[in-house]
Amino acid sequence: MTAVLAGCGLGGDSGDVTLRLVAADYGDSSANSSQKYWDALVEAYEKDHPDVTVEVTVHSWNDVDREVKEMVDAGEAPDMAQIGAYSDYAAADLLYKAGDVLSIPVQADFVPQLADAGEVRGVQYGMPFAASTRLLFYNKTLFDKAGITPPTTWAELADDARALEEEGVKYPYALPLGPEEAQAETMQWLLSGGGGYTATATGYSLDSTENVETFSWLKNELVGKGLTGPVAPGKLNRADAFAAFAAGQVGMLNGHPSLLKAAREKGVQVGMVPMPGVDGATKVSMGVADWMTAFKQNGHAEQIKGFLDFVYSEKNVLAFSREYDLLPVTTSASQTMSAAAQDADLKPFLDQLPLSELYPVGRTSWAAVSADIKKRIGQAVTSSGSPAGVLGQLQATATTAESASVG
Repeated sequence: MTAVLAGCGLGGDSGDVTLRLVAADYGDSSANSSQKYWDALVEAYEKDHPDVTVEVTVHSWNDVDREVKEMVDAGEAPDMAQIGAYSDYAAADLLYKAGDVLSIPVQADFVPQLADAGEVRGVQYGMPFAASTRLLFYNKTLFDKAGITPPTTWAELADDARALEEEGVKYPYALPLGPEEAQAETMQWLLSGGGGYTATATGYSLDSTENVETFSWLKNELVGKGLTGPVAPGKLNRADAFAAFAAGQVGMLNGHPSLLKAAREKGVQVGMVPMPGVDGATKVSMGVADWMTAFKQNGHAEQIKGFLDFVYSEKNVLAFSREYDLLPVTTSASQTMSAAAQDADLKPFLDQLPLSELYPVGRTSWAAVSADIKKRIGQAVTSSGSPAGVLGQLQATATTAESASVG
């Protein structure tokens, strides 16, 4: 309660303001907890801004979105929240526009794809904070043993998976369509097949011809031929697939930068190539972003602007990205990282960012659609499953959710 009372009670005659920020933890241990990052950043900021106190509370990704929602529902919104979504709060008119809490040069420095994904009806409310893209990871040792080269097309991927299966590889291609993050694997495959989640500015296209063809191919050419490993894709979560790759049990899977580090620490020789498409490397990759939001409840727009301009300085964006193997969300930091020898491992992911498409997070319907994908999509590739039927069910949910969000 002390922080709440301090935040609400200040800003009067004293001129002092306390800002409260709730943030997600990107660390994998206490040694690299995001709390340490924020503590150091806040100390540096407060040193030059003695009239502003910034109190940061860090929660795990399992809890942070819920914690913020509970604060907002209780009428005690933080000044800022660094979380996984923003559109519900924007739709409820609870957020400052990005332009209200960022200087023009800072807002203009965001990578364009990320800034666009932060918009609701053409106005930016979500400020990208961390970004990632996906590449096809492969185990070089297993590939050499099987005498194969990395695939550039779906047909080559299936041939490689067959060769790996013949060599006794446990997961020739790991296809995590379990409830943890099925929406990511699904989107990567849909994009590689020339489809995606949204074909228009206002509607979803889950049951498009391209999407049905993509999941029919997955069912018939990979899953149905026993090339995805001993765990049914609908029960395989991303974390388990990544752990199996780091243990040397996976030939290929879609991965992001943190997996590269984990696998190398376990001695896996990792190769990375763009996701194969039907006739060649996919033209559009999947990008992911997490978001900074600023709530209007407590006022403090000017103080928030001063702090966020500091957060998004090139130095601090680079420090955060390098600490957690993520991609910078600003153009200036991206250019620096692209040219720096110390960041060579991240350059292939950076190269994908301008070609990336993000989840439709600007739609308040997306949360319901994403949850339904996680729940259902694994059924599409089972022996008795119907890709057209499952995608049709998902489309029905999406249409209903979208109608409710604009109704």
